[in-house]
Parts: sequence; C-alpha cells; structure tokens
Amino acid sequence: MSEITRRDFINGMLMAAGSSMLPFQTPGHAAMAAMGPSYYPPARTGLRGSHPGSNDHAHSRAWNQRSDWGPTTRLGESYDLLVVGGGISGLSAAYFYQQKHGKDKKVLILDNHDDFGGHAKRNEHKINGNTLISYGGSQTLVEPHHADPVVRDLLRDIGVDLERFKTAYDVGFFKRNNLGAVTYFNEKVFGQDKVVRHPFCNYPNYIEGLLGAKISNEEAAKLAPLSDAGRKQLLQVLNGGLHTIKVPEEELRNYIRTHSYFDYMNNTLGVDDPGVMRMARHSGLDWASTGTDLMSIAAASRCGAMGFAPKAVYDEDNPYIHHFPDGNAGVARALVKKMIPAVGKGNNAEDLVLSRFDYGKLDSSGNTVRIRLNSTAVNVRHAGKPASSSDVFVNYINDDQSYQVKAKGVVMACYNMIIPHIVSGLPREQAAALRLQSKSPLQYTTVGLKNWRALKEMEIGVAMSPGNMHQAVLMDFPVSMGGYEYTKSPDDPCVIQMISCPYGETIGAPRLEQFREARFKMLGLQFKNYEDEIRSHLGGMLPKELFDFDRDVASISVNRWAHGYANGGPGDSTSIGRQPFGRITIANSDSAPGADAKTAMMMASRAVKEMG
Repeated sequence: MSEITRRDFINGMLMAAGSSMLPFQTPGHAAMAAMGPSYYPPARTGLRGSHPGSNDHAHSRAWNQRSDWGPTTRLGESYDLLVVGGGISGLSAAYFYQQKHGKDKKVLILDNHDDFGGHAKRNEHKINGNTLISYGGSQTLVEPHHADPVVRDLLRDIGVDLERFKTAYDVGFFKRNNLGAVTYFNEKVFGQDKVVRHPFCNYPNYIEGLLGAKISNEEAAKLAPLSDAGRKQLLQVLNGGLHTIKVPEEELRNYIRTHSYFDYMNNTLGVDDPGVMRMARHSGLDWASTGTDLMSIAAASRCGAMGFAPKAVYDEDNPYIHHFPDGNAGVARALVKKMIPAVGKGNNAEDLVLSRFDYGKLDSSGNTVRIRLNSTAVNVRHAGKPASSSDVFVNYINDDQSYQVKAKGVVMACYNMIIPHIVSGLPREQAAALRLQSKSPLQYTTVGLKNWRALKEMEIGVAMSPGNMHQAVLMDFPVSMGGYEYTKSPDDPCVIQMISCPYGETIGAPRLEQFREARFKMLGLQFKNYEDEIRSHLGGMLPKELFDFDRDVASISVNRWAHGYANGGPGDSTSIGRQPFGRITIANSDSAPGADAKTAMMMASRAVKEMG
C-alpha cells in the first residue's frame, strides 16, 4: 500500500466519520476550553473546506425540515451579541460591535466548521519536517487601497500593513525561474497528454510577475491536439475580438451586452469543434463563477476569455500582491488575535504568520469574545414579539447534542439561503427573497510536493487544464513574511494550488441548475476519487523521469466549498433579504452580493450599525 493511500485512510476516512470523531464530546463551551494542543485544524489534510460532517445538521434542517433535536441543555449563558458564522464577515461583526459598544461587551461566535475563518481557510503541509503554509479558499485582499475607510481602518487596527506586501511578494520569482503560462491537454478528453506553452486565455494575468505565452497564436494552434479543422478554428478564435462583430459602432455596446459569448463563437466566428468550445468554456474559470457558456460577449471580453486580448487585471496602485502565505486566513487570524489576545503570540498580522494558535483559548469563559466551533445554529427566535423583544434565543447542535444560549442581539453571518430555515418568524417576503440568493460551488486543492523539478523543467507557473476537474494548476503565490520563506529552489518542497470551478454537464443550462448539479457531484465524491484525479492530472502533465506521484506528493488537502461564490438573486431580492428583523441583522458577503473579503467586512459593518 502506498504512502498516499495510507494518508487517504487516515485523513479522508477519519474525517468522513463526522463530528463524532472530533477531539471533544462535551458541550461546546466546556469542550473548547478543554482542548489540548493536538487540536489544530490547519494541519489537517484530506477533505477540508466544508469538511465531512460540517453541514450535516444544517442540511437536516433545510432539506428535511428537522426540528426535533432531542433534549436541549439551556446553558444559562447570556451575551450582548451572538454571531452565527465565524467567517471574515462574522469575525468583523464581532470586532465592529465591540468598537461601537465597548470592548467589555460579551460576544459569542458560533461556527459549524472545525476551524474559524469560513472560506478564509489556512492549510499547512508538513514536508520533510518543514511546515509549508497555503490557503484553501479566500485568496487575496483585492484592491485594498480602493477599500472603504471602514475596511482600511479595520486592517490597520489588526496589524495588516498593506505596504509590506510590496516586498513580501516576490514579483521576480517567475521570471528568475522562467515559469510561464501553459495549457495541459489530457489524453482522456483530447486524445493525448500534451503541454503547449500558451494559456489560450487571460486567467494567468491574475498572478503578478508570471510570464505569459512563450509562443505565438499560430504556433500554439498548430501544436494543440485537435483535428485540422479544430486547429483552424482555434486560430480563428485567438485572432478574433470585438472587431469581428459586424454591427454599426453605435449598436456594438448594446449588442455585446445582450448577446452570448457562445453565440459569438458559433455565429460570428463559425466555431463548432467540441475541443475548441471546451477550451473556451473553461477559459474564464472562476472569474464569474460560471462557464463562459453563460456569459455575454461583454463579460467574456472583460474577463479575457479565449479570443480576447490578454490584459492587466488590476491597476498599478492595486497589484494582485496583497496575499498572506495563508491567503485571507491571515486576516481572519489577525481578527481573532485582536479579540482573543491569548490565542497566539504576535503583535501584528505578520507576526502571526508562524504563530500556532491555541484553539483551547477560543471559547474560554474569561474571554469577552468567544468562538465556539463545530456548533451549528438550528433555531434563532425572539423571546417575544420581534419589534419589542429584548432577547433572542439561539439553539445550536454540538456533537449531536442540542444547546441554547441567549443574546441581546444576533448577527446572521452565515449563508443567506439557510437563514429562512433557522430564523423563526421571518416575514414571508423576506424569507422568499433570501431563498432566491445562491452560491456557486468552488474547490481549492492544495498539494504538498517534495520538490518542483518537474514544474521547472516544463516551465509551468500556471497550467490551464480544460480537460480536467481542476481547470488550473499553479505554483502558490511567492510570498515570504513573518519568518516564513517561500520555496527557493526546485529541489525544495513547495505547495501547488489546483483550482476547480465545477460547471454542470449541460452547456447553456441555467446557472442555478448547473450549480445544483455540480454541487451534488462534488459532495458525492470521496477523498480517493479526488486523489485519483490528481494522480492522473499531475502524472499526465509532468515528465515521468522527474515526477512520480507516490514518491513526490507528500500531502493533499481538498478544500470543497459546495457553497462558494455569492450570486445575487433577481431584482431587489438581495436588499429585501438583508433587512433587519427585530433584534436580528444580516451580514455575510451574500447580502451585498459579493465574493471578497472587503465586501464581507462592509456587510458586517452595516449589520452592526443596523442593530443601533
């Protein structure tokens, strides 16, 4: 039995057993305080993100309308604020509340996962005795210099120095190592395993300093493993653009807004080769959380889908470099440290990069802010009439046991779609509006490699992979800070990112239908399925004389987010859904809607202000 298969059993099957296998079996507040140093979720590999067991109780409530959870223990705990959801929005809500009302105010944060941060997930990989840090979700502070002063003030207060990233991010890394953007065509879909040194899209421009295509459009089209007709069509697409659309100039703006990218491909460029269309569909990846089959021509042009000229993604004042080694988990950890000082050592966000947090401190009775993990809220109700009630009761499930606490106010910082199922008495129109909000599935897989000689040989900084589950494979962002050093030599270990934005099988199907189909498929797979896919992907892409999966892969963390990017509902449903309800307000990035950390913080600020 190979090492990776053994790890499959240890890290995949153990977690699949659910919350009953976690290191505590007692009520949340006592269990968290009693946890020893062995409880450290960032070091767990296998199925992560929304890990097995994390959504079981929420799904029972939403799918099966379960309401009987057995005897409920009333803990006698009372808080000034209770926050449902420990992601960046929930953590920010707790921070803003104490900033407004005083640091002596008592706050409890409930989260259904075994770690805080929500999508801002820290992944650690132990390789040859060294700890390598990566991220399993929320990636980067996007354009932070354009953020609202509320966000900039928060970042400054928790010790995030935006100027530091100018030196922490090694922009010259890719050029020094001659790493560029390529496309990997796999045998299963395209008939042969082949790497072509051209990305066929704009996606690599999200990586600052990465080298672009190393060959011309003409040469790239000739090398693509397509039929003769397919290669001709591919070149036609690569040399396409808005100039190929024959409508009067005064009509062009409206035309590209109202006509689909696939119509443009089919009818303007005359493309029908299935291989070319597949490349085109995956060329936007997670830019809009859907395949390009659901994009307008204008949207496809903005994101740089196949056939539109590559372009810089962000302006010079906001390069895509504001990235901690653990992504926005670095921000989440800094927020937690600000509110619970005893959790770790360090005076600012950079100091915390290598700090191993003591999770036993999160729910200590001496804290003014407490974070209770593995705890799913299943009922939130006012003590009386919402307009006049002074308290809100919150029931949650921890280790299959039901508990109740009380708070003067509640911020719902969880997914919008679950709120109607757990908040009692919501107005019918508001509940209906919340149900119209949606989220697309997303997957960030981090793989610990013992060396990256094969990637260096193939000159791969990022590999677009239209035939695979993970449509992009990339070297992690080259960031060194807080004593943490990014990989220096191809002989050193590293972490690579494998990104999957799963779409439905039916091209052109409505997005919600595609989301449901992709989500169902994602959650139905076991760790072994993902491991086999990664084995096939890396084994087919990298030269066998330099890469052997069982020898060179040290660890895998599959961060599955069945509910990933926020997608707003139709009309004004988003603004209707986020309205305050008595002593309950709604944060989360869904309520914007948006899909970045700045938005999550702004929605937290709004929700706290609405509490009065």
